[in-house]
Parts: sequence; structure tokens; C-alpha cells
Amino acid sequence: MTALIIHGHFYQPPREDPWTGEVAPEPGAEPYHDWNERIYAECYEPNTRAKVVTPTSEQTVNNYENISFNFGPTLLSWLERKHRDTYQSILAADRQSAIKRSGHGNAIAQAYGHAILPLANDRDRETQVHWGLADFRYRFRREPESLWLPETACDDKTLEVLIAHGLRFVILAPNQAGSFREPGGDWQPANDRIDTGRAYRYLHRDGSGRSIALFFYNGPAARAIAFEKALASSESLVNLFQQSSVGQSMFDVATDGETYGHHFKFGDLCLAHALELEAPAAGFRVTNYGEFLDENPAEAEVRPAPGREAKGTSWSCAHGVARWEDDCGCHTGGADGWNQAWRRPLREALNFLRDEAARQFESVGGDLLKDPWRARNDSISLILDQQRSREEFLDQHAHISLSKTDQMRALMLLEMQRNSLLMFTSCGWFFSEISGIETIQVMKYAARVLELSDMLGLPSLRREFLGVLAEAKSNRVEMGTGADIYLRFAEPAAIASQHMDDASVTFEKK
Repeated sequence: MTALIIHGHFYQPPREDPWTGEVAPEPGAEPYHDWNERIYAECYEPNTRAKVVTPTSEQTVNNYENISFNFGPTLLSWLERKHRDTYQSILAADRQSAIKRSGHGNAIAQAYGHAILPLANDRDRETQVHWGLADFRYRFRREPESLWLPETACDDKTLEVLIAHGLRFVILAPNQAGSFREPGGDWQPANDRIDTGRAYRYLHRDGSGRSIALFFYNGPAARAIAFEKALASSESLVNLFQQSSVGQSMFDVATDGETYGHHFKFGDLCLAHALELEAPAAGFRVTNYGEFLDENPAEAEVRPAPGREAKGTSWSCAHGVARWEDDCGCHTGGADGWNQAWRRPLREALNFLRDEAARQFESVGGDLLKDPWRARNDSISLILDQQRSREEFLDQHAHISLSKTDQMRALMLLEMQRNSLLMFTSCGWFFSEISGIETIQVMKYAARVLELSDMLGLPSLRREFLGVLAEAKSNRVEMGTGADIYLRFAEPAAIASQHMDDASVTFEKK
């Protein structure tokens, strides 16, 4: 039987206000309060209880038991707080799938804040992976075998971090393969010749022999599911699987999980019928990557494509990872004449703030903590368990016993770093316009970083930050620059009133 693996990447950008922890009402999500609630009702919850009806039977299927999947940590945190029954059903599906599939659960981890890892600096890349794996262990109570790379964005450094953490495999798009070779053979350019029905080995560049398996999903079939109405019927979906898997021992696709019910109404029902009934009847064995890899170890080697300017590749940008730092031509609509030139100054502004905040963290944190960066990595435990003793955590990481004032300063520094990491949520660059809610959200994290820096009595970074952000021009003339948008929508009035003189920088830069 042909192995069939369907992967769903379930994710929404974090929407919580950095000051209140609550999600504000979001226009466009009506009749729901916000987009999380709307997509929950249309996708996340229905996939836990999809009805499979035949002329002779009716059953309720938890689709998460039949698909490989990952959930963004910040989305799982929201589900845990707001819809605990669905959250528990997702965790239970992983446990049940592990029983069915030789101990290999369907769930895999995800880099914590959905940052584009090839564009991150080394410390942030490590923390994003470390936090994502810690979040997975905390929720699923087992070791992860893989980690979903946001936007499947990948380069050598990213793969080597995954190897260092002992992960077994990663999922990429077929265009991300650069070259490959069979055992004992010569390297050949992939050029659309990568075999999506098998796993490949990527070897660490240090010559140690350490490796990770790379799976490349079937690109045309994934596009058909995501964009070409392949979910119109379960019969046509399984026909697609059959036509796309001729001669292969395994067929896999990966799409946004929201495809099944949110992007396509009744997609959850189509998926349930296909995987529970029709695919097995057509000769497919529904499984996951971990089980398949046990049975079919990677033998051929692969090297990833370098991408534009050797910065890496992704599944949603034909120009590598330029979509998240440049006006590369990728966009999601907008009026005629719009551009995305705002992406570069936005990233430059946030890079500036990240680097300066890191210097402050290292300088001040170095006086309080034995190893500030190790403390940052370990602070995921405080995020996951709000009841954990802060004093105990600081006792483990401090040079000496800290006063109450210094304890507060250390915790504020760590919170400053948490917001610094969340500033790089990929959605801030993905869409067409800098005044969109996703970009304003990453600006809010920046505002929180600046506020905490000020509260700690550190040199203000706000004026320089605004100066760089003012170089970003909105496509909506009435919105002005990125600095105007930041001051109007991202920064609370109480903070703005403390910095009235800085506000003029936006008008000077126009």
C-alpha cells in the first residue's frame, strides 16, 4: 500500500495586546469577536468532530488523528485559555496516533514566534527553536521528532540548529531542494527532479556525519488543495492522490491547516471522508513521517537551494525569503500602483531595536544573571507555567541572591526580550500594506520593548527607531509613514505623552 501523509500547518499570528494579554475586537472577523474566534469556529474545532456519513453508518472523526500536524505555540496557548475542550482533543489525537503508528505521534513542534529563521541572528534562531521544542514537550508530554519551519524558510544554519537539537526530519517544499546524489553517485541539480515520495539526508557541514532527513512534499497536489478547489469532493481528492503518486511508495502534501474548513467550507468533512474511508479503499495507508522514516530510512543526500543572495528559501516566496525584507514582487493584492518598499525599513527598524535591546540586556542583565542568554532560553518555563516561582527561577540564574528591586529588573529584562522575539512574527511582512493589523501587531511588540527599556532607566531608543521607521511609506496616503502608523495605532497614548518631542521625527522624515 502507498503511504499517505497529509500535513496541516495550523497557525495564526499572536493577536494579544502586549499590555493586557487580551485580543481586541478585529473588524472583518464578524460576526465573531476576532479572527482567532472565527477560524476556531470554522476550522480548529470542526476538525475535532467531523461527521463521516455513509448509507449504512455514521461516525465522528477527529481529523488530527489522521494527519500530520503542527500548531503554533502562541495559537495553542490561546486555545488552552479560550477553548480547552478543543485543545485537549488536539493533544488526545497525538496520543491516539502514536498508539496507531508505532509510537510516532502526528504532532510536530514549530519555531516559537513564527519568525523567518534564515533572517534571524544566531541567538534569536536558537531561542526560537529552543522555545518551540520546550513548548511542545510541555504540551504533548513527549520528545518532538521534527519542527515546522515558519513559511518552511530554510538555510544551512537553520538545518544545523535542528540537527544540534537532535531532530529527525523536516518538511520542505520541492523548490527548496538544490542538488542531490544517490549513494556513491555524483551531485546533480534538483531542477524539479526531486523525488517527493522519499526522504533525503542532509549532512551537517562540520563533517561530523550528523544528519537530518528532509521530506519534500508534492507541490502541484498541495497547490490544488490550497488554491484549486481539490476539496470540492473527497472522491476527487483521492483521485488526485492516486494520479500524483504513481510509482511512489509514499505520497505527501503540506498546506496551511486552515485550508480544511476556513479557506474552504466543508474542507474538514472532505478530509475526514477521504482519510477515513476513501483513501484506504483506494490502496493508501494513512500514516505520518516518523513511522514512514522508520520503515524507509533516508539514503540519498540533498543540499538545500541557496535562494536569492544565498539567504535561504521558503514555500511562499519565489525569491527565497525576500518577501520578509524587501519589495520582491510577492504580495496579497492591494490597489494598482501599490508596492511593498515599506518592508525593508520596517525590518531595519526592528533589527535596530533588537540589537540595541540585546546590548542593554547583555549589559544590565550581565550584572544580575550568570548567563543572560541562557536565562532567556530557560525563561520559556515562566511563559508556559505562570504559577512557577519567579524567585526560584532567578535563584538558579542569578550571580547572588537578588533584592526585590533587582528581581523585578531581571524579569523586566526577560519580558523585554520576549517582546523583541515576537516583533519578528512573519505576518508583519507578508501582506500588501504596512497599516494592516498584522504589521501593527509587530509594532506593538516594539512599543512594549521601548516602554520596558524606559522603565528600566536605560537610554531611550525611541527617537532613532522612529527615524528608521519613518522611511517606510504607506500605500494609503492618509496613513503617512511607518512612524505615523506606529504613533497612531501601536503605541499607547500614555507612552506617547512621555515622548512628545520625539513625535516630530516622523514629520521631519516625510
